[in-house]
Amino acid sequence: MKESRDILSLFEALNNHEVFTPPRVARNMLDMLPDDIWQNPNIRILDPCTKSGVFLRESFYRLFDGLKEKGKHKGADGNTYDLNDPQQRITHILKNMLFGIATSELTSYVARRTLYGVKKANTDKQLAALDSFEQSSNFHDWNEDEKYRFVGRNAFNNYYDHRMFCTPEYAGFESQGNIFYPVDEVTLKVIESDSYEIEDMYYPFIEPDTQHQKILDIRGGSMKFDVIIGNPPYQVKASSGTRDIPIYNHFVEQAKEINPRYINMIIPSRWMAGGLGLSTFRQNMLSDKRIRQLNDYPSSRDAFPGVDIKGGVCYFLWDRDYSGNCEVTSSRGSEVFGPINRDLSEFDIFVRDSRSLAILKKVISKNEKSIIKCLSVDKEFGWTSNFTGFDKDKKKGQVPLYYIRKGKRGNGWISRKCVTKSAHMIDTWKVMIPAAGSDGGKKIPDIVLGKPMITSAPSVCTQSFLFFMTDTEESAKSIESYLKTRFFRFLVSLRKMTQHATRSTYTWVPAQDWSEFWTDEKLYEKYQLNKSDIAFIESMIKTME
Repeated sequence: MKESRDILSLFEALNNHEVFTPPRVARNMLDMLPDDIWQNPNIRILDPCTKSGVFLRESFYRLFDGLKEKGKHKGADGNTYDLNDPQQRITHILKNMLFGIATSELTSYVARRTLYGVKKANTDKQLAALDSFEQSSNFHDWNEDEKYRFVGRNAFNNYYDHRMFCTPEYAGFESQGNIFYPVDEVTLKVIESDSYEIEDMYYPFIEPDTQHQKILDIRGGSMKFDVIIGNPPYQVKASSGTRDIPIYNHFVEQAKEINPRYINMIIPSRWMAGGLGLSTFRQNMLSDKRIRQLNDYPSSRDAFPGVDIKGGVCYFLWDRDYSGNCEVTSSRGSEVFGPINRDLSEFDIFVRDSRSLAILKKVISKNEKSIIKCLSVDKEFGWTSNFTGFDKDKKKGQVPLYYIRKGKRGNGWISRKCVTKSAHMIDTWKVMIPAAGSDGGKKIPDIVLGKPMITSAPSVCTQSFLFFMTDTEESAKSIESYLKTRFFRFLVSLRKMTQHATRSTYTWVPAQDWSEFWTDEKLYEKYQLNKSDIAFIESMIKTME
């Protein structure tokens, strides 16, 4: 069946931190799992952050096919099933093999409708999806294979036994089936807090205070799982409301705590080289030899059409019983690079494009000092980008202050007495570079950074700029020429995931002799880059005038 016929392919983002997974991506992720998973009637699969139910549905299709001819099997519920019989096979799969924890009351209904065909698991009211499609204007345009596959999939609803969850062990949870969400618990918290926002921030799988018994059983280990798969929520708003805080890392960590055989998740790629509060998570991921496969999408739209996630997305396969290097594949548009066998722990961050490694190793093999030795820190003079405590017109004794406001550069004037942080840097020549520029490599070729500018001594700036310090105009011009080269910006790009470039982003850029005017040709020769290296850099990085 073409994906255009699949209603789940029309879902995009539920809100600003939850993104629905297209069926095509879900299938690609499931392809990473070994084939014998789908032929084992004892397997248990959990989606701890189910939204549309697509992972559970696609797993169901594979299990339904894989368990044919398996004969009689005693399920975890104590019942014996004849897996040669479609009715009993479906019941066993839905009751004993597939489980989900929803991200909200709404998504619990959507996921149950996707997997069971009903909003509440213990109702016998089936939706006549097939009839509606037969009456639709385009049904007659389908070829026989499309019709067969659609009928074959939706005919599962005819075999759905709404009584399967009406048993003692599901007492109180009959309507939830195996897709759980603590509705009463969250409703009470909303009433107590007098805020509906808690519904957008309460995720039972990582919420330590949840009292939902089935979810406690899952997290506590009394329910064992072989596969944990899903697309977790990405972030929640900080209490200050200024920045979003990542939470997808907590889902990955909680999944590892359960210790299944496999973890298969899709998450933002920002963890690879940045992200608020993700340093420990990044170290743990890069040092984890159980990550067997990693598929990276620098542009999120290649995985989620219509959804822009800064830094792109990736999905990975974690294999509990594996220890070794990781097969890395990068996809950009129609181009696919890999798989390449990689040691994820090779550097302190993950270099996304494997083709960059040869160039990087040639540069760092010289063991030169990093340019960050003469680079300012974030907010060097203590002023945020929205600082307004300066004068528009110069007064006696004031020094120029440079800023960026609404994308436009400007300058004002401020007294030296107002510079209470890093005052010793006022009287230096500076090459200022915008702290934000480009989009983290979403589009190729990329400019990477905003255009640098030289400021004579004395000068200061807001958080809008980082700056390179030097003593003379000559050396400032040398630094500026270096910043404009493709070579310089290529090395920056390896550590730059989003629009913002922090000080650490420049770590791999070596310092040079600041008495020279630098060009790409000089740098290519100095670092002995071959034609292939040069062609790659110039295909990735735009020229800067």
